[in-house]
Amino acid sequence: MSPTAIPLDRRLRVIEIYASIQGESAWAGLPCTFVRLAGCNLRCTWCDSVYTFTGGERHSIDQVLDRVDALGIGLVELTGGEPLAHRQAPTLLQELIDRGHQVLLETSGSLDISGVPDPVHVIMDLKAPDSGEEHANLWSNLPLLRAKDNLKIVLASRRDYEWAREIVRRHDFARQVPVYFSPVWGQLSPAELAAWLTQDVLEVRLQLQLHKILWPAETRGV
Repeated sequence: MSPTAIPLDRRLRVIEIYASIQGESAWAGLPCTFVRLAGCNLRCTWCDSVYTFTGGERHSIDQVLDRVDALGIGLVELTGGEPLAHRQAPTLLQELIDRGHQVLLETSGSLDISGVPDPVHVIMDLKAPDSGEEHANLWSNLPLLRAKDNLKIVLASRRDYEWAREIVRRHDFARQVPVYFSPVWGQLSPAELAAWLTQDVLEVRLQLQLHKILWPAETRGV
C-alpha cells in the first residue's frame, strides 16, 4: 500500500522508534522500546525534546507495530512531544496491547486521557510554574489516574517545589498514585531536592533521569 493510500486514521508523524533503557517512572532501568511521535501543544521552558515540535515521517500504525515487534522488547512507551495530540494514539496504544506488549504512555496531562485504553499505564507530567505551562494543566485528568499510573512533576526551583508540595498535600495524591519529583537537569540540584523532601517528610519519590546519567544529556535515540 502506498503512503497516500493509508487511511488518515492509520497514519502518524513519527520522530523515532528505538530500544533503550527506561530512564524514568516506576519502570526505570528496564529495557524498553520508545515510539516518539512528533508535535506538541506546549512549550515548556526546560523542554529537552524540542526537536519533536516539527518534522517526523508519516508511518502507518501497522508499520509502527512491525518495527516495535522487530525490536523484541515487551515494554513499550509512547512518548513525544505530546502523543495525545495525535487522534490515532489511542488506536496505536490498543493495538500494542493486542500484540501482547506492556504499554506506557508519557503525557503532559494537558489533553484529555479519558480515551486511553484501560490496560495502558499513564505517566502524567504535571506542569509546575517555572515550566511556563502551569495554565495548561487539565485538572479533570487527575481523578482518572489509578494506582498503576505515575504522576511526575518536574521542578526547576524552590518555587516549583513549594507549589508541587502544596498540590500533593492538598489533593492527597500520594495515596492515590505514585508521585515522582524530578529536578530539571542542570538547573536544580538533586541533593538539594532530596534535602527538601527529607525535611518535609513528603511521601513522594525523588526521580533522576537515568538516561542522562548513562549518556550525554542531549543524546537522541537512547
